[in-house]
Amino acid sequence: MADHTNNFPKLHNAAWPGVVGKGSPGAEPFIPLDDMLDMTAAASVDGVKFDGVDLFLFDPHVSIDSTDDDLKVLADKVASRNLKIGSIVAPVWPPTGGGSAIGLEPERAQFVTQVRKACRIGQKLRELGVRDYGIVRIDTAAGVGDWAKDPAANTRKAAETFRRACDVASEFGERLAAEGEICWGAMHSWKEMVRLLELTDRPGVIGFQADMAHTLLYTLGYNAPEDRILPEGYDWQDRSTLGAALKTLTAALRPWTIDFHVAQNDATVFGSGSHDKTGRHCLPTDPNGKLKITEDAAHWLRDEQGTVLKKFQHMCWDGCMFPNDVMRKPETWNSILQTMISVRDAHGWKA
Repeated sequence: MADHTNNFPKLHNAAWPGVVGKGSPGAEPFIPLDDMLDMTAAASVDGVKFDGVDLFLFDPHVSIDSTDDDLKVLADKVASRNLKIGSIVAPVWPPTGGGSAIGLEPERAQFVTQVRKACRIGQKLRELGVRDYGIVRIDTAAGVGDWAKDPAANTRKAAETFRRACDVASEFGERLAAEGEICWGAMHSWKEMVRLLELTDRPGVIGFQADMAHTLLYTLGYNAPEDRILPEGYDWQDRSTLGAALKTLTAALRPWTIDFHVAQNDATVFGSGSHDKTGRHCLPTDPNGKLKITEDAAHWLRDEQGTVLKKFQHMCWDGCMFPNDVMRKPETWNSILQTMISVRDAHGWKA
């Protein structure tokens, strides 16, 4: 049995792959939260297990309008499996009850309302003793095309909405993290993402959520060709050029990063529902995956001198849009857990 001495960051699985892309007409059925918790708790590699889960606050997993009694039931479910809850996703998008951060005032007010509800849930889960760390995840809930109608004004509007959300988060002792996914306006390029965070100007309350799959697409400039870092026709066998691109990217975004997702990506994009072009998560063993996950995670988990940053109390595996039959295989979760252990062995710490 291997000796895995590091115990931080804690290792979390995302429950939302059981919800995202599921349940709509023609799609596969939802995977119940209990099943996602059971599969997470059952995974084991060299005696190491997942420490917790990150949650999407949306039915049928966790209602954004959960009562205190509902949350007590949730906390008991998670604790009974020897897990913790970490980061939670606020349903800020119009189809889930929210509204665009660059929309009309009623839309923006609904965005903030959803953040308020999420922060209340986060606070309550802390009081129940099942959540010791983590953030509330948001994005602009606005398409790139809508943002592009007036880029400067819309980024200012998004920053104003984010500031209102930050005021709410501060009331509840929570922090917000904006997920860097290329389908969301004002967040669709690494430069625009930095600009939005700077304009919001609430360091310590809002930061960046780095998902290795999504941030890889920043280097390719799919929705912002002017901000592309990797050259056109890039040869993926050229690891030195990729390393330089990731260094440029993380130098800009790592100072803002407060939440981290381990993930794999095949560098292709697709559109789905309200998403513009966005990335595909791959299993860690996918032969088309473009990242050397453990090696490339160093750009986020270490500073320029190679020192472990110790910024994240936990890190999460994010794997949306996998078929249900893949997610119901124990080997899927064991391979994911093994990858996360490798990242922690290389860039974590013992506490």
